[in-house]
Amino acid sequence: MLDQLERVEQRYQELNQQMAKPEVASDLNQLQVLAQERATIEDLVTKYRRYKATTKSLEETRTMLDDGLDEEMVALVKQEIESLESKLDNLLQELKLALLPQDPNDEKDIIMEIRAGAGGNEAGLFAADLFRMYSRYAQAKGWAVDIIDANETDIGGLKEVILEINGKGAFSRLKYERGTHRVQRVPTTESSGRIHTSTATVAVLPEADEIEVSINPDDLKIDIFHSRGAGGQNVNKVATAVRITHLPTGIVTTCQDERSQLRNKTKAMAVLRARLLDIEQHKQEAEITKQRRSQVGTGDRAEKIRTYNFPQDRVSDHRIGLTLHNLPRILEGELDELIDNLATSDRAKQLEGQPV
Repeated sequence: MLDQLERVEQRYQELNQQMAKPEVASDLNQLQVLAQERATIEDLVTKYRRYKATTKSLEETRTMLDDGLDEEMVALVKQEIESLESKLDNLLQELKLALLPQDPNDEKDIIMEIRAGAGGNEAGLFAADLFRMYSRYAQAKGWAVDIIDANETDIGGLKEVILEINGKGAFSRLKYERGTHRVQRVPTTESSGRIHTSTATVAVLPEADEIEVSINPDDLKIDIFHSRGAGGQNVNKVATAVRITHLPTGIVTTCQDERSQLRNKTKAMAVLRARLLDIEQHKQEAEITKQRRSQVGTGDRAEKIRTYNFPQDRVSDHRIGLTLHNLPRILEGELDELIDNLATSDRAKQLEGQPV
């Protein structure tokens, strides 16, 4: 590992030297490429240099024990050695984490799909709660939220909603949310006070660009129709909604949120590319090993990842055995504690060399 870090530091120095050359400094495009590469390794190099400096300090402090010190000074030196050893262990752990292969999708924008599952109208209301929760979390992060398609129920719930979330690191945080979410509560329509259990599924797909997913126009069937409102009624006089069917796979994507037919088509194509990329990545994972799945699950929609229990004011994530209280704040979008714990568990499993 230290040899690898030494090579990274050497590359960092080379980049600094190249960027200092007049012919490079005057070439904005080349300078930008080099600056981007340097930025990707700068934090790692900083940690490595701190590790080397701490190692040197530890070696020098240990040699002080051979200088014939009195008992009081020996005790102080040993205390300093313990402190430096602890610091060195922490830095080594940070370096191991920094060297873990990064998910290539982590910095991408996402397509999120939320669908009501079992539970009838209550499932639709829960899907709407999840949509609001993720929207508020995204807004708190400064990310942009854009609805691509939504199918509402008559009582204010959602049969399904597809949204686009644009922001740095959106996938790295929200990828842990994919799976089946379960709610346990007394519906407002329940006169006997009986607790109902309902579910909603969440899919989180990294957005794919045209380079990553090539689509043959001949493989597409495109239909134009009138946008619908709640209950299914048409609300636009001009047909602007777009439905795209990918004939080889049978995937259908729809967008009717925009008044522009072109913008609806663009958004529907973005959803299609994301779904095709997701299929391809799952194929690649399966080829590497049947067991190579992330700690957060396989993406199987039948997998219950979390329970929201209203009577007990708790949220339990079943993947890591974590239970938190103050459910209303979590539904208001305060998800960082949950996501931080999931990310930490994920990294720990990778460090242990467990299948991911």
